[in-house]
Amino acid sequence: MERTIDIIQSSALPLFWALLKMTIPLTLVSFALGMVLALITALARVSKNRLVNGIFFLYVWVFRGTPLLVQLFIVFFGLPSVGIQMDAWTAAILTFSLNTGAYASENIRSALLAIPQGQYESAASLGMSRWQILYRIIAPQAFKIALPPLSNNFVSLVKDTSLAASITIVEIFMTAQRIAARTYEPLLLYSMVAVYYLIFCTFLNYLQSVLEKRMVY
Repeated sequence: MERTIDIIQSSALPLFWALLKMTIPLTLVSFALGMVLALITALARVSKNRLVNGIFFLYVWVFRGTPLLVQLFIVFFGLPSVGIQMDAWTAAILTFSLNTGAYASENIRSALLAIPQGQYESAASLGMSRWQILYRIIAPQAFKIALPPLSNNFVSLVKDTSLAASITIVEIFMTAQRIAARTYEPLLLYSMVAVYYLIFCTFLNYLQSVLEKRMVY
């Protein structure tokens, strides 16, 4: 029992710092870039230009239809064979951003399509340009609709960053792996990681609920 307590005490801070220094920044940067890509993709997918629509449909189809772990391995381990090399951090950011962008774009696209066509026509009849319609009329309503699924995308990304350990990034999960290798207590260490993720994701879910209530009222 004393050994277990000692391991918990000695491991708690390293795991916390790994979460703070690697997992959270990896999530935030990937999500921010993914949202930019998602918005561009969603607008392209509702475009009447068949070529543009088709190109972005292919992107979404590929990244939604293949496992994230496979995507990470292709980018980090596979691309160097064709002369494209990048460090682990860059590979993780690129892969997570592309994956998030593909999933989030469908949420944004659905939100855009949920706005009645009559609102577009009414705004156009007032002489507003397409971008004015999108910015002033459509975007605020679409954001309210897309907020819950986009928040879920963010929470999912937090957990998905654990896969970055597979390409040598020392985030919270790999930190736990290294400590477990020294202490021979994998159950204890991985359970601690699970608790960290649970607490952090619970906090994010709480923020989501608060934000949703404010958006409604």
